[in-house]
Amino acid sequence: MKEFLIVLTIFLIFYFVPFDSEIISNSILNGFYMLQEYAREHVLLCLVPAFFIAGTISVMLKKDAVLKLLGPKAKRIVSYPIAAVSGGILAVCSCTILPLFGGIYKKGAGIGPATTFLFSGPAINIAAIFLTARVLGWDLGFARLIATVTAAILIGLIMEALFQEKGEGGFHIQEKQGNGIKVLVFFLLQLSFLIVSGLKISFIIKYSVMITLSISVFLMAMFSFKKNETKSWLEETWDFAKKILPYLFFGVFLAGILTMLLPQKFVTRLLGSNGIVSNFFASVIGMFMYFATLTEVPIVQALRELGMAKGPTLALLMAGNSLSLPSMIVITRLFGKKKAFIYFSLVVVFSTLFGVIYGHV
Repeated sequence: MKEFLIVLTIFLIFYFVPFDSEIISNSILNGFYMLQEYAREHVLLCLVPAFFIAGTISVMLKKDAVLKLLGPKAKRIVSYPIAAVSGGILAVCSCTILPLFGGIYKKGAGIGPATTFLFSGPAINIAAIFLTARVLGWDLGFARLIATVTAAILIGLIMEALFQEKGEGGFHIQEKQGNGIKVLVFFLLQLSFLIVSGLKISFIIKYSVMITLSISVFLMAMFSFKKNETKSWLEETWDFAKKILPYLFFGVFLAGILTMLLPQKFVTRLLGSNGIVSNFFASVIGMFMYFATLTEVPIVQALRELGMAKGPTLALLMAGNSLSLPSMIVITRLFGKKKAFIYFSLVVVFSTLFGVIYGHV
């Protein structure tokens, strides 16, 4: 399905754009230029550390314990915040959110926490937030995080109120044992590397700290954990990288082409203001588009260069990560038409609302 959508996107671009050999060649060259820029500026010091962090989260943190907190016996004050932030804790991406969502929903999480988890999960994983902040600005990165978490909780509460569904049954999970302090230190060392790599400070100080942190992480991986734990961590890191990087590179390349081919007047007219109409269109476009994990950042960057305003930028990021045409089909099968279409409507409404708010801040 992913491959079909990629081919369809390329076909539509070249079908509707008048053929001009010079324009096409310049667009392709711009795609390669943007790909080179991303590889140089964002992959080594931003994405690679983020993949290692995602591997740590996936292998060493107690995912099962987090999912247990979404069960029907958990209090709302616990289940909703956990559901809203667990995308970051569990490092879920768009390819894994649907089966996880289906699992917790069927095991008794209830429609409220389940839809909260479904909306926020892909949008707040660590790699997505840091890449957004590094490329598009820290203000947008924080706005994306806060708006997504807030909207996710509100959407979940509304879905629960409308359908009075709190979940039945519960989770029967065997929790993993482990040294929590050791894992926390290991996680914080990697997170510190990621943060320091983005700071604009003295070259010598910056790289001295980064080298120290790298050595510390290496020594902990070698001597503080069992061999099978370290091996699993490296394998999971590589698994994240090989699943995400090819689609990211394609997204960057496509964004470079779009920057040259897409008429600037069209983008400015449709998405160039912070009003309700522009934010609504951005939300609807995001709802139907398919963004492989992290590809939304270069594509949104390209649209911003063509004149998209800051409000529609946030609206597109919120709706685009949470929904796509393939995911809407799966969600409809899991929820049924009535629940699914109300959920889709709420995503558009809250994405539009937070886009308008951010656009006028």
